[in-house]
Amino acid sequence: MAVYVGVDLGATNIRAVVADSSATILGSATAETPRGPTGIAVTEAILDAIRAACGQAGVTPGTVTACGIGSIGPLDLAAGAVENPANLPDRIDRIPLTGPISKLLATEDVYLHNDTIAGVIGERFHSERNPDDMVYLTISSGIGAGVCVDGHVISGWDGNAGEVGHMTLDPHGFMTCGCGHDGHWEAYCSGNNIPRYAERLHAEDPIDTELAFDDPEFSAASIFDLAGDDEFADHVIDQLGHWNAMGVANIIHAYAPLVINVGGAVALNNPNLVLDPIRDRLDEMVMTNIPEVNLTELGDDVVVKGAVASALTGGTGDRSKL
Repeated sequence: MAVYVGVDLGATNIRAVVADSSATILGSATAETPRGPTGIAVTEAILDAIRAACGQAGVTPGTVTACGIGSIGPLDLAAGAVENPANLPDRIDRIPLTGPISKLLATEDVYLHNDTIAGVIGERFHSERNPDDMVYLTISSGIGAGVCVDGHVISGWDGNAGEVGHMTLDPHGFMTCGCGHDGHWEAYCSGNNIPRYAERLHAEDPIDTELAFDDPEFSAASIFDLAGDDEFADHVIDQLGHWNAMGVANIIHAYAPLVINVGGAVALNNPNLVLDPIRDRLDEMVMTNIPEVNLTELGDDVVVKGAVASALTGGTGDRSKL
């Protein structure tokens, strides 16, 4: 029986799964992503998770046919590594991936993608239509997209295509992004930045609100939880809808997808409050065909399922390659 490995490397957790040729998961293992002392510790934790998943599945690592990896970035595809990951301590400057995993599994068929590209591979593979033109958009602690056009998954020469969260939506630069540049989509609508944006808006127009900006627990969830009960929270959510719709309109004009599936914690936890304002505004923003905008059906498993789909289909998500 042919078996395949999928790996999801996040800034917080690592997950490895073993699946059969129908993408049914046979074994799984999770671990916290090490914070150091170097990137080698992260590599070793991934290898341990793969071994554990193989053990649960009753297979040996050396019998695995292929492996897909969905990872935090930025990536160096030529080196098969993560370089200076933004959401891990500075002492973790490089995380080798494809070389050590290829050695453990005794296969050259190891496919490395950033997490959103793995996401679109998974979405494509598991869609009934297996569409050639689609986007997976994540709205989470950051914002990013995986894009498939004419059946080609767009990775970019270095593996870092799809950083749509760093498109400039606001030329006035009211908010500064975590990357240091002004006016980026992520600066307004990512889970990490929504609280900052709300606080800035309130400083401009300090109306009464139940939101406690000085509470250490104040978060994006605090705002969404007051939807319909707090005028200012509703105003913030309306503004987020405006920026999100603008970002999605830019994606549509750039890539002409048939469908956009949306995931990430912000969207998954608040699907109607996030997706309905996008759908409602696209007609007034888009000059071409408007695609379906759906919540992902793969939930938090979208990256690891995409990694498995990559292993099964040579990095494409195209079921005709099975």
